[in-house]
Amino acid sequence: MKIAIVTINQPSLNSACRLSAYLSDHKVNIYGKEGLTHTLPHLHIYAKLDDILPSAWRHYDAILCILAMGAVVRKIAPLLEDKSTDPAVLVINLALDKVVPLLSGHLGGANALADTLASRLPNCLNFISTATDQTQSLAFEMLAQHNGWRITNLKALARISNRLINQQPVKVATTERVFEAIPNRANLTRVGFEHIDEDTVVIAPHIPSPSLTLKPKLTLGIGCNRGTSFEVMREAFEAFLTTYHLEYADIQNITSFEAKQDEEGLLALASHYDLPITFYDTEAINTLEQEFSPSASTKFFGLKGVAEPSAVLGSHYKELVIKKAVYNKAITIAGAI
Repeated sequence: MKIAIVTINQPSLNSACRLSAYLSDHKVNIYGKEGLTHTLPHLHIYAKLDDILPSAWRHYDAILCILAMGAVVRKIAPLLEDKSTDPAVLVINLALDKVVPLLSGHLGGANALADTLASRLPNCLNFISTATDQTQSLAFEMLAQHNGWRITNLKALARISNRLINQQPVKVATTERVFEAIPNRANLTRVGFEHIDEDTVVIAPHIPSPSLTLKPKLTLGIGCNRGTSFEVMREAFEAFLTTYHLEYADIQNITSFEAKQDEEGLLALASHYDLPITFYDTEAINTLEQEFSPSASTKFFGLKGVAEPSAVLGSHYKELVIKKAVYNKAITIAGAI
């Protein structure tokens, strides 16, 4: 993480000098007021906290304050924007034995950084106030962060978290394998996508919903006619994203059949969007047990298919969630998670 340690006087600067040694695996900058003594190779000197906090808010992953907590609250209040973008803010005492993750505990990483400090500093107590941590309830935002999934409708998170904290049921609309991979399923029930309501969490990349939605990365299986150009490929790719309400960040990789590995248009597509591409052989495709949509590749190559099975092979959970569709009469695209 890129961390700013903010001090206010000589004792807090002295503590910051000691603290930085425990954060050598992070990029740390220390801020101190004018006229203080130190042996640091570089100190960011300021006259007033208001001169540095707005910039630090934008440029650091975490702001670690060795200040009175009330002063920190007052100073950061005008800077608060959104829990999905605000940096982690922590307060630690002069003795470096008590740390409080004050803001952005989950998404911003304040709780994780506090855990790190408590494990490294001698006799350091980590005071985490986040209810899901204290009750050991599932935190869906941490599930998403751990897996690198995008979150939408984040404002619905509080309602869902409160239901779990209160041991009330929460429905999860997702595939069977994704549901089984959730580490703490207490009070969770898997439902179909047709049963989504305000008390449902959707875990799928392609289902539009006003509920809290976690979007696993999608693997695209692509088949194409010989010699299909990059422009035609890109047009089909963009149409696929639009149809299923996807963003570029939702796509993890591209897959296809080995006979397509010299298709310049397909290779250019992967390169243009900086996506890894993998090609699978006949044996790998035909050993899959799933049933796939009828495919012309069965006649020409003796395959179960190209787009659908290759998407499954390249995906994490091996779940086909978007059956193949034909674009520009030359390209088939399917999606798996």
